[in-house]
Amino acid sequence: MPELKLGQLVLSCAGRDKGRFMLVIKILDSQYVYVADGVLRRVENPKKKKIKHLKILNKRAGFIAEKIENNKKIYNEEIRRALEELVDLNLKDEESSQV
Repeated sequence: MPELKLGQLVLSCAGRDKGRFMLVIKILDSQYVYVADGVLRRVENPKKKKIKHLKILNKRAGFIAEKIENNKKIYNEEIRRALEELVDLNLKDEESSQV
């Protein structure tokens, strides 16, 4: 399993948001993180999620992580843009590995 970091791309595997891609915006402890997708789960009201209910993907939004680490404000639009880029990359990687 990849190590969980700020800005990490994850896929929700349980709950109402099952099947949604999100980014980790805060790591609380070894069991919980806060995630946001910029649409349903906005930065102002992130979802507290158990790590065991997430599939950790091997992609990361570096500029989001940098902004969080430097205590700069992140915007929902930035989260959405990062998710679009990372999910497109992730789908292309899966397609090429299946061929």
